[in-house]
Amino acid sequence: MASEIKNGVFVHNWEWFKALSGKLGTKIVETARKIKKLGQDDPRRIIHSLKFGLALTLVSLIYYFEPLYKGFGNSAMYAVLTVIVVFEFSVGATLGRGLNRGLATLVAGALGFGAHYLASLAGEKGEPILLGLFVFLLAGVVTFVRFFPQLKARYDYGLLIFMLTFCLVSISGYREDEILEIAHQRLSTILVGCSTSVFICLFVFPVWAGDDLHNLVASNLEKLGSFLESFGVEYLKISGDSKESNNTFMDDYKSVLNSKQSEECLANFARWEPRHGQFRFRHPWKQYLKIGSLTRQCAYRIEALNGYVNSEIQIPAEFRSKIQEACTNMSLESGKALKELASAIKAMTPPSSVTPHIVKSKDAANNLKSLLRSGFCKEIDLLEVIPAVTVASLLVDVVCCTEKIAESINELASLAHFQSVEPMVEAEKPKLLHQETIPPCFGVNEPHHVITIDQLSPKLP
Repeated sequence: MASEIKNGVFVHNWEWFKALSGKLGTKIVETARKIKKLGQDDPRRIIHSLKFGLALTLVSLIYYFEPLYKGFGNSAMYAVLTVIVVFEFSVGATLGRGLNRGLATLVAGALGFGAHYLASLAGEKGEPILLGLFVFLLAGVVTFVRFFPQLKARYDYGLLIFMLTFCLVSISGYREDEILEIAHQRLSTILVGCSTSVFICLFVFPVWAGDDLHNLVASNLEKLGSFLESFGVEYLKISGDSKESNNTFMDDYKSVLNSKQSEECLANFARWEPRHGQFRFRHPWKQYLKIGSLTRQCAYRIEALNGYVNSEIQIPAEFRSKIQEACTNMSLESGKALKELASAIKAMTPPSSVTPHIVKSKDAANNLKSLLRSGFCKEIDLLEVIPAVTVASLLVDVVCCTEKIAESINELASLAHFQSVEPMVEAEKPKLLHQETIPPCFGVNEPHHVITIDQLSPKLP
């Protein structure tokens, strides 16, 4: 009986162990797939991880080499901490954090030392009172300044480090005698950490936030263009058409709706970056935010249009035939215009070829408006045509949005000095009447004569 109980317990535990092993194996496989996908989506993430490890290893050498450690002392740990908090994915983000931390530490250290000196003049009883007053005033002012949106976007990290450094220097100076030496060591190690992070991020496979913002804005326009090119045919397709349509394009535009935060972060980082590639110093990054805002406005209309795709509401055939051409032209031409604008941004050239598409889409919108004003649908039930009229109205709004986007991109081309590419046209050589060339009889490189038909024909007296 006891042996049977032991065997039952053993079998139960073995089954539990097998189930647990299977679940762990499944989790490990899923995790490996996610890691592989994360690296394949953007291989720069793997390079960034290696760069961060390299930067951290370099600054940790301060601890390993005795001469360096004697020079910096225990403050060498601030170099390691600086790399951890400063090193970012893009060059602009790293430069912004590095400059914020370096300048904030320098200014706050000087002010903290000055506050400590002034407080020491008040004697033993007055020194802690003055130090507390200085900390209270500076913390209150800096915290209030952080509420300004422009300062918070670019200098929030620097303001935090400024308060932290001021408190460390001024308060710790109350108990430390060698306050100036401590401040010098900490500032030196922080500058070492900042310079190491910036150097590696700038010269080892750099990732530019400006490039990412540029490509993101162009990609968003291209997604909207792909949707509109297919929407006209998809929504106003002929009834009874059994051909299956490809709806994969319907979901691509949705990423545009939530791109505001990414664009603002990239634009903020791009302002810190130096001149690189085709992007000059003081490149108009704010104009990209304007284009992104207009693109999202267009995406909101497209989100509404997407709700009418494959709608179960049947449009009267007579009304469909009347508006089909105008709606299809508006959708197709607007889509082509947005794709042309995306190509112009990628190539950094003025969007000169987009004008015909915008003109055609506006003509189609005007024709549709005239058609609806003519009152041809008086005999049709209004409830049956409300969805189709809503779609037509949304397409008219999309045409207006497309025109505004084109104007903003033209403004960007002017501010950024986009170079126009002129097509290379070879000048046609003048042809003489009745002139032909007889090919050489022997080698191509051998001398040959050109004989014209005029020479072969008999001369008239």
